[in-house]
Amino acid sequence: MQRVMIVGQPGSGKSTLARKLGEHTGLPVVHIDTIHWLPGWVERTRDEKTRLCREVEARDRWIFEGGHSATWDNRLSRADLLIWIDRSATLRFWRVLLRTLLKHGRSRPDLPENCPERLANLPEFFRFMWRTKKSARAKMEQLVATAPSACSVVCLRSNRDTRIFLANIGSVD
Repeated sequence: MQRVMIVGQPGSGKSTLARKLGEHTGLPVVHIDTIHWLPGWVERTRDEKTRLCREVEARDRWIFEGGHSATWDNRLSRADLLIWIDRSATLRFWRVLLRTLLKHGRSRPDLPENCPERLANLPEFFRFMWRTKKSARAKMEQLVATAPSACSVVCLRSNRDTRIFLANIGSVD
């Protein structure tokens, strides 16, 4: 296992799993939010995000978590493991609320500096999550269905699934 692609909707646990998997394997972790955002919540252009994703995807070793679905096909063709974290909308909304409250005024480790969690952004983000919950899940189902035979696929639907998965991962040689 040298290249791991992790997908899931907001609040599913992608960043947390990527960090834990990185600790277990020693693989470098890349969070899409560090590509999507510049400091101060400034969004990069689509072309810039695509370029940066392609640079990461070209590397020999990575754990790459998150979106920018425009590059998913390339990322999937390079990955030897695809992990889909498929969690309920209720749990995901709760987790986003909780992380916003707990990290309020501070940047999360999977974001650039000067991107503090803000309660004011929460209603807009919840609307985005609600609007895209079915379409995003359908995209991920399609991604899993089109994974090449050389790419293993793991679907994690519970905390128990995740614990078992991590317990069965060894170090990468």
